[in-house]
Amino acid sequence: MTATDTRSQTAPPRAARVATWMYFGLNGFAVGMWVVHIPSIEQKTGITHSTLGLLLLVLGGAAFTGMQVAGPLVDKLGQRRLVPAAGILLGIALAGPGLATNWWTLGLTLILIGFGNGSIDVGMNAQAVVVERGYPRPIMAAFHAMWSIGGAIAAVVGAATLRADVPPEITLASAGVVCILLSLVASRFLLEATVPPEEPSEGEWVKPPAKLVWALGGLAFGLMLSEGVANDWAALHFRDILGTSVSTAAYAYGAFAVAMTVGRFLTDRVAAVVGPAAIVRWGAAMAAVGLTLVIVVPWVPAALVGWAVFGLGLAGGVPQLFTAAGNLDPRSSGALMARVVGLGYVGLLAGPALIGGLAHWMPLNIAFILPVVLCVLTFFGGPVLKKNTGR
Repeated sequence: MTATDTRSQTAPPRAARVATWMYFGLNGFAVGMWVVHIPSIEQKTGITHSTLGLLLLVLGGAAFTGMQVAGPLVDKLGQRRLVPAAGILLGIALAGPGLATNWWTLGLTLILIGFGNGSIDVGMNAQAVVVERGYPRPIMAAFHAMWSIGGAIAAVVGAATLRADVPPEITLASAGVVCILLSLVASRFLLEATVPPEEPSEGEWVKPPAKLVWALGGLAFGLMLSEGVANDWAALHFRDILGTSVSTAAYAYGAFAVAMTVGRFLTDRVAAVVGPAAIVRWGAAMAAVGLTLVIVVPWVPAALVGWAVFGLGLAGGVPQLFTAAGNLDPRSSGALMARVVGLGYVGLLAGPALIGGLAHWMPLNIAFILPVVLCVLTFFGGPVLKKNTGR
C-alpha cells in the first residue's frame, strides 16, 4: 500500500498508524533504558562525570549525523526499509553500554546508539507524515506522546530491574531484543511515500524556499531548547532555588512531563479545529507564561503549576513543525525533515548547556529568561506555518 492508496480508501490506514505508534514507543523505551542506567554504567566503567559529559556529546553528535544520513536515504530507499533497519540497529546498539568496560568501549557503543536513534527519529517522523495524509484530521502529536509513554515504561522497568540487582548487561540486552522484535513485527505494516495523484506532476514541482525550511528549523530549535531546559533543570530549580528536598524536586520534572504527554494526546483534536499555526503560536505563548511563573513565584505549588503549564504549552508545537517540514515536498520529505529535526535536536542538546553556563553568572531561575524569550519569538514566528499549510 502506498501513500497514494491511502487517500482513495474509505478506511484509514489503521495498521500503519499502530505500527508507527510502536516505533515511537520503542524509540522512547530504548532512550529511556539507556538514561535510567547511566549511573550504573558510569560506575561500572569507572569514568568520571566530566568524561561522561564528553561521551554524551559524542552520542549527540552521532545522533545528529544519523539524522542527516537517514533523511536522504528515506527518500532514496524508502521508509519500509530504513525505519525497521534503524530500529534493529538501535536494538543491537542498546546492549553495548552494559558490555562496556572503559571509556572508549562505552564511547563506541554510544556512537552506535546515537546513530541509530537519529536515524529512526527521522524515519519514524517521515512515516508519521505519510500515515497522517491518509486521515482527515491531524494525528502527529499522538505519535510523539507515544515516545513519552515508551520512556515512562523504561523508567518503571529500569527502576524495577535495578532494585532487583539485575546486571545492566542483561537488562539492556533484553531491552534491545524487545526493540528488534517490535521493529520486525511493525515493519510489514508501514506505508511507502509516493506523490499523491492530485498533486502537481514531477515537472511542475517548485522547490520549497530554503528560508522557509530554515524558519521551521529555527522554530524547532527554540521549542526543543526549551524542552531540554525543563528535562535537565526543573528538578534542580526546585532544589537550589526553592530549597526543597530531592524527593520533592522530582515533582517539578514530573509535572512538566505529565502535562506534555497529556497535551500531546489532546493536541491533534485542537489542531484540527484551529490549525497548526495557532497550536505553535499560542502553545508557545502558554509556555512563556508558565515559565515566567516559575521564574517570579517562590512558592512550590505555584511553581508546580508553572512547570505543568510550560509542558502543556510546548506539547503540540514540535509535531506541527515536523508535519509541515514533511509536507513541503513529498519528493524529498526525508531530507527536509532531517534538517528541521536536526536543528531541533541541536536545540535540545544546547539548552541545558546554555542554562548551565548562564547559571554561573546569575541565579538559575533568572537564566530561564532565555527559553521565555525563545517562546515569545516562536509566537511571532508561528505564522510561517500558514505558508505551508494554509491554516
